[in-house]
Amino acid sequence: MLNIDTLKFDEKGLIPAIVVDAVSKQVLTLAYMSRESLRISMEKELTCFYSRSRQELWLKGETSGNYQHIVSITADCDNDALVVVVEPDGPACHKGTVSCFHNPVFQSENRHEFSMEGLMDLIMGRKTDKKEGSYTTYLFEKGLDKILKKVGEESTEVIIAAKAEDKAETVYEIADLAYHVMVLMAEAGISLEQIHKELASRHVIDHKVKQEKMTK
Repeated sequence: MLNIDTLKFDEKGLIPAIVVDAVSKQVLTLAYMSRESLRISMEKELTCFYSRSRQELWLKGETSGNYQHIVSITADCDNDALVVVVEPDGPACHKGTVSCFHNPVFQSENRHEFSMEGLMDLIMGRKTDKKEGSYTTYLFEKGLDKILKKVGEESTEVIIAAKAEDKAETVYEIADLAYHVMVLMAEAGISLEQIHKELASRHVIDHKVKQEKMTK
């Protein structure tokens, strides 16, 4: 672990901290930390910043309840900026939005962002606001049995492709399976965050088991 004494604070004793959501990887905000606020952040495992306007420390969520639980803090190559990965209790922005970054400036016509969260939002949108001609809407209209049938079919396709050691086809089929599983999740009211938390809890258990084996 890097010694915080090696971090480079500016002439005002501050260092920029980019806060990122641990699950979605979305940039939530850009704030500043002093040595004291960084110490408090590490001690409490909650983000604590230095307000340049008020010139005082502030623990994020202390008044709003939107605490940011710290997963990790990483310095850049020059040790003069931080990335703080967090699990937020609520919106990061004082305007009530998830992220402070929500004003588009430019969007390429040729390149588009993709995320599992974005795909899930699209799937959920097809469930609540059905679009004519949409395959996703069709699945929701047919109901749970149809969705489960597709999950079963796609699982079989993954097995066949993997058994044939066809990597490209396996990737294609896994993508199909992932999509249909997400449709099932939407139908069942299961969020990506719930799956993330379940997998994270299993990782901890697996780590403990490995540790136990190593000590025997």
